[in-house]
Amino acid sequence: MKKLFVTTALCAALPFGAFAQDKPDTLKVGMTTFLTGSASVFGVPARDAMDLMVASLNEAGGINGVPVEVIYIDEGAGAEALTSEFRRVSGEAEVMLSAISSGNCQTLAPLAEDLQVPNLMWDCGTQRIFEENDYKYVFRTQANATAEMMAAVVYLLKMKPDFQTIAVVNQDYAWGRDSWDIFSTALKSMKPEVEVLGEFFPKFGSPDFSTEISRLQALRPDVILSTSWGGDLDTFVQQAFQRGLMNSSTFVLPLAESSLERLGSSLPAGHVVGARGDHYFLHPERRDDEDFKTFVSDFKESTGSIPIYSVFHAAQALEAMKAAYTRAIEENGTDWPTEDQLLAAFEGLEFQAYGRPITLREDNQGIEAQLMGMSVQSGDYPFATLEDIMIFDGAQLLPPVGETSIEWIKGLDASFPDSVEAASYDN
Repeated sequence: MKKLFVTTALCAALPFGAFAQDKPDTLKVGMTTFLTGSASVFGVPARDAMDLMVASLNEAGGINGVPVEVIYIDEGAGAEALTSEFRRVSGEAEVMLSAISSGNCQTLAPLAEDLQVPNLMWDCGTQRIFEENDYKYVFRTQANATAEMMAAVVYLLKMKPDFQTIAVVNQDYAWGRDSWDIFSTALKSMKPEVEVLGEFFPKFGSPDFSTEISRLQALRPDVILSTSWGGDLDTFVQQAFQRGLMNSSTFVLPLAESSLERLGSSLPAGHVVGARGDHYFLHPERRDDEDFKTFVSDFKESTGSIPIYSVFHAAQALEAMKAAYTRAIEENGTDWPTEDQLLAAFEGLEFQAYGRPITLREDNQGIEAQLMGMSVQSGDYPFATLEDIMIFDGAQLLPPVGETSIEWIKGLDASFPDSVEAASYDN
């Protein structure tokens, strides 16, 4: 945030402890997102949604009369270019939104702290950010991998409690390994008799899963987990469907909400789908609300596609930023907050976009509800939708502040799934 020198006379006229801050002509916001590469299936829709939402916000008067301008940075350009652009843009932006990639979040979070620029982690999943570091300038406006994987485990144990064997097919990089670590540790704690028949980590971006599918057909696990995403998940599911693997095993796909439309008829009924939060274009608690219906309709009209979880994550980041500025302005009786006033407003902030309300807890981690469901080919859409939906209380799926996820999960037992609050819906 740009610093302002204030005269002694002006300071004397202000309430004790307050400082004057001129309203900017424009609130500039930097946002990193994948505009190229395989992850652009998340990044481009998020950018498109942000453009729509910012245009609507500015039409309504912006934030206390200040219009918002978003400067986009392509995460697909590589680590060196991303870091350089983050530094450049943060020099003119008051707030940064980063990132999609967990690796990029691990790089940019300490950089934002060094640069002293407020940074909202709007989509990345790694739980390590706040478990391994303390930040003043960094906040996460959604859940993390722990809540997302725990929701998948709990849902599986509630819906398919009798399974005895499992295998995993995950992308061979940090997310694939870490998410399996969380999931498998939870299974050992809650259902230790489950046997892991196979652990497959194909190369990121693999175009052919025939080897893994052949092995899985021979092993015949009751459950096959894949926390893969984007083109890798689409290709794996399509090839597994074509070879009949989905007829013999239940697939657990915690990120598949974003692939429903692309998979079309290749995702048959009876498989577990996660939404990385309570994100779903037919959200059972929100779908009849006018703001939700308008947003989904406008996004589809603009892009030709249904909104996916990255779109909803972008909406949450924007709402969090707007709520923090509004709170800081109101609580300090000012036209525009100082940087310290803005940072203070993020503490314990509650905000809501197009899902349930979200709260930032004391370690700056967002508490977000988690939606899980079973795929069904209802015929209402040319792709699978969800039935037997459960929405879990996000707070119960996270370790207490100060504890690491793995150690907390190791202390759980078979009673945990029944202790987690869940609202159930038929569709």
